[in-house]
Amino acid sequence: MTTGKRKKKFHVKHRIRTFTPRFPSLGSRIPKRAFAPCAKSRALLHCSCAETGAILGRVIAVANQKGGVGKTTTVINLGAALAQQGYQTLIVDCDPQANTTGGLGFKRDSSRRSLYHGLLLDAPVESLVVKTGIDGLHLIPSEKNLVGATVELTDQAEREHLLRRRIQPMRDRFDFILLDCPPALDMLTLNALVAADSVLVPVQCEYFALEGVSELLDTLARVRRAHNPQLAVEGILLTMYDERTNLSHQVHDDLKDFFGAQVFQTVIPRNVRLAEAPSYGQPILVYDPRCRGAASYQELAKEVINHDSKGAGTRA
Repeated sequence: MTTGKRKKKFHVKHRIRTFTPRFPSLGSRIPKRAFAPCAKSRALLHCSCAETGAILGRVIAVANQKGGVGKTTTVINLGAALAQQGYQTLIVDCDPQANTTGGLGFKRDSSRRSLYHGLLLDAPVESLVVKTGIDGLHLIPSEKNLVGATVELTDQAEREHLLRRRIQPMRDRFDFILLDCPPALDMLTLNALVAADSVLVPVQCEYFALEGVSELLDTLARVRRAHNPQLAVEGILLTMYDERTNLSHQVHDDLKDFFGAQVFQTVIPRNVRLAEAPSYGQPILVYDPRCRGAASYQELAKEVINHDSKGAGTRA
């Protein structure tokens, strides 16, 4: 028996397609292709490096001002997967909560040298790097004192470029440098965006998590305009994907329809083993390398490597 009513389809596009930026100088809307594809940024990077005869490591900021979308989980496990593929990888924990530091097996110790010492006390950044339990994966840890950086950086000249200057010497030592940003659009996140070549945006497969995407894109446009013209979107990563629910499928379809090739083919499933791994201080590739979560991050690493190696023409 039919009711004669059409089934309503869930749409999220209106949340992204039409919004008013907080910064009037950007105009009334940001167009769909507001950001250069990742490969174009990489091509520019190759051109600049060709002049010196060196190819620098790629800096990727993992950012979303919404909390609980999988930023730290992505940084830890993507970094481990890249290292497993043979790439020297450095993770920089830019979040005062230090969850990435703890998730890699290090205690949150305020007496240990951290990113705070590099940014504000002029400690050589090489002295801050610690080895993790995975061959090829290194970490610059964070700790609670970093929360004061936003205030302490206020009076410094070109404070937005401080992290960029600090990690520049590390680019010829590492193939990939991953920046774990705090869940806020603050001075630490701004420093990470200015330092990065591209931004990877994790988005939880839920309705309210999508609201933050437009605000983040607003910020990226302003950063590109004022501080980092080559900043690109590495990709939008769907996390906590539950294939049993219509909502996850609909969020995926609408984001894919709007952002196209900028959405990663890989999706990160909602997985209990992924949630358990940080409590043991291990990446999922160590904690349970055969689970679905581990396989997904291995596939994500292959996509990121593929973007990095193809050069111009990818992700257009």
